[in-house]
Amino acid sequence: MVSSRLRRITSFLLLGLLFIGAVLVSGCGATDTEKKENGELSGTLTIAGSTSVQPFSEVLAEEFMAKHKGIQVNVQGGGSSQGIEAAVSGAADIGSASRDLEDEEEAKNLISIPIAIDGVAVVVSKDNKVTGLTAEQIKNIYLGNIKNWKEVGGADATITVVTREDGSGTREAFSKGIMNEEDIINSAIVQNSTGAVRTTVAGDKNAIGYVSMASLNSEVKAVELDGVAATEANVKNGTYKLQRPFIYITKGDPKGIAKEFIDFVLSEEGQKIIVDEGAFTVK
Repeated sequence: MVSSRLRRITSFLLLGLLFIGAVLVSGCGATDTEKKENGELSGTLTIAGSTSVQPFSEVLAEEFMAKHKGIQVNVQGGGSSQGIEAAVSGAADIGSASRDLEDEEEAKNLISIPIAIDGVAVVVSKDNKVTGLTAEQIKNIYLGNIKNWKEVGGADATITVVTREDGSGTREAFSKGIMNEEDIINSAIVQNSTGAVRTTVAGDKNAIGYVSMASLNSEVKAVELDGVAATEANVKNGTYKLQRPFIYITKGDPKGIAKEFIDFVLSEEGQKIIVDEGAFTVK
């Protein structure tokens, strides 16, 4: 009698555990890559990182979601270093950066996928009469050694120096390409996005900054660097030296929706979108 009752209780408990397990498995699948009955992908993809790459990711995500109605792609900024950390921690399925991975980052089983090439433009107010600077002049402005525009052929006015925050891929490209990794003057105005730098320079006729070439608009003026204009042709032929990659980062080889999205970005259609938005193809 007791043995029979124990068997019934044991069977009941096992059935309950199996039911709970089935619920948990079905619940987990809601955020993973799935195939619907019609073969369409479904799920959620999160991309986070570089504010220079962010506008491209947003447009690419819109096109990708239009093709895959069951997928939601969430795109966030935060900066290149945050994007890399998000890929490491799993907070994002894809991290984005506007710089190459460091050796210690590659050691964390991160995969770097170049999706575009971008130049970094040194910009001034469109009302500034200075049209070109040498790399040495720009470096000395950012070191604080050149303080007045008249020292480089401009008006008699104090230069307002604008820079990006630590961890920015744009800042890293500028630091390596112009500063030789020397420290930027402490009095520089620090902005945390490409758009914020552009807006600050546009609103101050004595300001200087640096932004993604893909973000250039009529609000600011890109100066020549060592006599070379910031153009697509000059980036591609290598005469314009201040350039960097746009990359996506995954923890291990991309899988599921992340792989499908990256494949789309690298496709002819995806690369055309990148060109239309102002960057240059990797192919």
